Amino acid sequence: MTGNAGTSTQENHFRQWLRVMAEKIVIFCRYYVSPVVLLPYRTLQFFYQIKTQVPIEPKHSSSFITDSEIQSEFAHHAPGVAMMNNGSFGCCPASVISALQQWQLKMLRQPSHFLLNELKNRILESRTIIKDHINAKDVDEVSIVDNISTAAAIVLQQTAWAFAEGKFNKGDAVIMFSCTYGAVKNSIEAYFSRAGGSVIEVPFNFPLNSNEEIISEFRKALERERGNGRRVRLAVIDHVTCVPTVVMPVKQLVKICRDEGVEQVFIDAAHAVGSVDVDMQEIGADFYASTLYKWFFCPPVVSFLYCRKSATHSDLQLHHPIVSHRYGKGLAEESFWVGTRDYSPYLVLPSVMEFVNRFEGGLKGIIKMNHDAVVEMGKMLAEAWGTNLGCPPDMCASMIMVGLPACLGISSDDDATKLRPHLCDKFGVEVRIHYQAPKDGEVGSTTGYVRICHQIYNKVDDYYKLRDAINQLVRDGFTCALEVCICSAFIQFIGL
Repeated sequence: MTGNAGTSTQENHFRQWLRVMAEKIVIFCRYYVSPVVLLPYRTLQFFYQIKTQVPIEPKHSSSFITDSEIQSEFAHHAPGVAMMNNGSFGCCPASVISALQQWQLKMLRQPSHFLLNELKNRILESRTIIKDHINAKDVDEVSIVDNISTAAAIVLQQTAWAFAEGKFNKGDAVIMFSCTYGAVKNSIEAYFSRAGGSVIEVPFNFPLNSNEEIISEFRKALERERGNGRRVRLAVIDHVTCVPTVVMPVKQLVKICRDEGVEQVFIDAAHAVGSVDVDMQEIGADFYASTLYKWFFCPPVVSFLYCRKSATHSDLQLHHPIVSHRYGKGLAEESFWVGTRDYSPYLVLPSVMEFVNRFEGGLKGIIKMNHDAVVEMGKMLAEAWGTNLGCPPDMCASMIMVGLPACLGISSDDDATKLRPHLCDKFGVEVRIHYQAPKDGEVGSTTGYVRICHQIYNKVDDYYKLRDAINQLVRDGFTCALEVCICSAFIQFIGL
C-alpha cells in the first residue's frame, strides 16, 4: 500500500511538473512563435486545459447564442431605457469588456515589456483581422486609429500640404454631399478650404425614392464643374449616412469619380462595418474609414483607415496627425504608436470575432437580422403614426428614418435637439431626431423624423415604447413650440 501511495504521489508531481512546463510552452508560443507552427502547443492546450491571462483561442460552442445569453451580454445597459440609438456610440458585450480588462491588466503588470515587446504584434493581429474582413490586398493598407475624425485628418492634411507645395492650385475643389457628417465638414474647412481649396456641396434631397436620385445629382455636379474648368482633387462620400440615414451607392459613385477625373476618393464609412458588406476590391476607393465600435461590438476608440496601396506608394504624404517616435516609418507604423496611452481597445478584435461567431451566419447573419428587424419596426411605426419611411427598405442598413406626426411641430434643428432628451427623460426612450426642412413650395410635409436603430440586444417592446410615447405626446397636445414657451416661462419664474 505504501509503495502504491508513493508511486501515486510521484505521478501527481510529474503531472504537475508537466502541466507547468506545458503552460510555459503555450505562453512562449503564443507570443513568440509564428502561427504556422502552433499545432503542437494547441494539442498541449487541449489536453491540459491551460488558462492564461489573455484568450488563446476562440471558444466554439456546439449551439448558437441564445436570447437569454444575448441579454446577459448587455446586462450592463441602463435598465428601463429603450436604447434605439446604437448608431451614435455603439455597444460592447460583456465578454469583450472582460477581454479589454484582461489586456489592460496585462499591460499594467509589466508596462515596459508589454508596450515595447508585445504591443506591435498584438496590433498586427487586429489589423490582419480587419484586412481579411474588408478584403484588402495587404495588411499594410490598414491602420488602426481612434475614430473617423482622426482618419479624416490624415486624408485631408495631405491635401493641405499639396496646396502649400504647389501640387494643388488655388481654387481646386473637394466634392461632398450636403449630408456629410459635421466633424468631417470641419476637417475639410480646417485643412482643405483654409489652404485655398473650394468646396462643392451636392444636394441630398431627402426623403429618397431610389439610388438614381443620389447618382444623378452627383454626376450633374461633377459634369458642371468639369465644364467650368475646375479641377476636383478629392471626393468625400459616406457609405452609410448618419442623419438622415441611407446606404449610399458607393460603387457607382466611385466609378463616376474615376470617369470624371477625380484624383482621390475618401469614403466615410463610420456606420458600415457590421451593418453592410464591405469589400475594398469592389468599392475601389483610395481611402476608406470605418468605426468598429458602432456596429462591430468593439469598445470606443477603435476604428481603421484603409489606404489603397497604389495611393500610399504615390507621392502622397500620409501621416498620423500626432507626431511621435514612429514618424516617417509608414502610416500603419505611425498609427500603432502615438505615445504612451491605453492601447487595450485595439487588441480585442479576436474576442469580438469569437463573439460574432456565436451567431448563426456570423456577422452576415447579424447584418441580415438587424436589417430585417429595423425595416419591420420602421413600417410598424409609420403605420401607427400615419407617416412614411424616409427611403425604401433596400436603401437602409441597421438604421431607418420614420416620419413623426406633423402636429408635434418640429420646425428647426433646435426642436429636434430638444425633443430627444425629452423622450429620454420622460419616457425612457433613446433615439435620434432629425429636422428635415420642407422642399421649395411644399406645405404640410413631414419635417420631423426619428432615426431608429436595431442591434442584437433590442426587443420589439423597445419600439412599442417609442410608438406609445409619441402617441402620448400627440394625445397631450404636445408641440415643440409649446415646450419652448414652457421652458422660457419657467426660466423667467425662477429668475435666471
